[in-house]
Amino acid sequence: MSGRLRDHVRTHRTGMLFDLVFALGWVTLVSLLFEYPFATAPRWAYLMFMLAGVPAYFGFVLSLSTAKETA
Repeated sequence: MSGRLRDHVRTHRTGMLFDLVFALGWVTLVSLLFEYPFATAPRWAYLMFMLAGVPAYFGFVLSLSTAKETA
């Protein structure tokens, strides 16, 4: 691992971990929803739910930063 990459990971460790946990949680939730309750739903609905994770992530991060500022 190059020194530059090592420095980047060291600097952004908690943010990268948060991103990973959110992504794993979102994909797990959507996969479970479309495996059991929505098993007969069309494929496009599954893909749209997966894609909805992008604005959900940014909305969550924005609300989290707003909550931290007001606290």
